[in-house]
Amino acid sequence: MALPRAQIMAGTAEGLSRFEELIRGLSDAAWNTTTRCEGWVVADVAAHVAGTITAIATGQLQELADPAHVARQVAERKGRGPGELADEVRDSGKVGIDIMGSFDDASWDGPLPIDLPGTLGEGVEAIWYDAYVHAEDINDALGRPAERGSGLRAAVSHIAGVLDRDGWGPATLAFDGLEEFPVGGGGDRIAGDPLTFVLVATGRQDPSVLGLDETVNIYRPR
Repeated sequence: MALPRAQIMAGTAEGLSRFEELIRGLSDAAWNTTTRCEGWVVADVAAHVAGTITAIATGQLQELADPAHVARQVAERKGRGPGELADEVRDSGKVGIDIMGSFDDASWDGPLPIDLPGTLGEGVEAIWYDAYVHAEDINDALGRPAERGSGLRAAVSHIAGVLDRDGWGPATLAFDGLEEFPVGGGGDRIAGDPLTFVLVATGRQDPSVLGLDETVNIYRPR
């Protein structure tokens, strides 16, 4: 279950704007800094985020259902600088937000128009999640402090939805400063730092720090 529509729309717009501001003006050294995303430097992370929102803005939604789309997005943008990708995120983001806002409530609560699980609303929330998590990948790579705003809440919400669809749990995600998110109808409470959970559930940190195992990783091989 995604967050309320108005929050998702406002948060996605803000998240993309923050991402644009984060990468714009980065130095060559920062742009080529290795990140915790295996094999990627900061430029590759930015290329993926830009490619995703451009695919939405240009109506190439089926592109996102292809497992190879991420590598393709990065390869197509090799050699582009921070300003160019920041402009792409800004321009495609404006178009994408307009498109997302044009759907009626029935469509918002209905299935995605591509061969991926979840509702349209959950799909839009995933864009907010993606922008937040990858901004944190860049902050981590550059030694900057993590941001703990509404994007973190959206990330926990998105991950809860994925885990629920995957049949993980039952459990209740009850992290510091956030409302509770039931998975599988709710069950044993998992508490602590929400950002640590996001890192664990995306394969960026060892799950044992929260007393969990590898099944919590939403990107684990199926």
